[in-house]
Amino acid sequence: MERRHLLDTNTVLFFFTNRNELTQNVLDELEDYNNLLYVSVISVRELIHLYNHGRIRTRWKQATDFLSDIKSSRFELLPLRWEHLVTYATLSTPKGHNDPNDHIIISQAITERMILISSDRKFEQYTAQRLQLIFNGR
Repeated sequence: MERRHLLDTNTVLFFFTNRNELTQNVLDELEDYNNLLYVSVISVRELIHLYNHGRIRTRWKQATDFLSDIKSSRFELLPLRWEHLVTYATLSTPKGHNDPNDHIIISQAITERMILISSDRKFEQYTAQRLQLIFNGR
């Protein structure tokens, strides 16, 4: 059965740099070719920013190397759409979770009815708002 998954920024990073950080359950989802895998443009922007500011260490020699990896993978890029912003505008954010990148990615997953794969424990707080989540409990 085909399922659509949205990969959080940390999942994308682990996929390309250290798959040992992904649980077997997550690897099974990523390796199942019946599943459609998406990466938000927000995650791509966030990874480029982290790379350019020396916040992540990778084998990439420049940020465009990461873009090449994304383009040559089976991941589809999910653009930011108006509908995502409407969900974002109405999203109830728990106290202590102030990351606007996370909020947009969560809003995209809710709007598109995709299963979000993340290592971020704070995302569990959004399941009551229709977020479908696979937690990568590394």
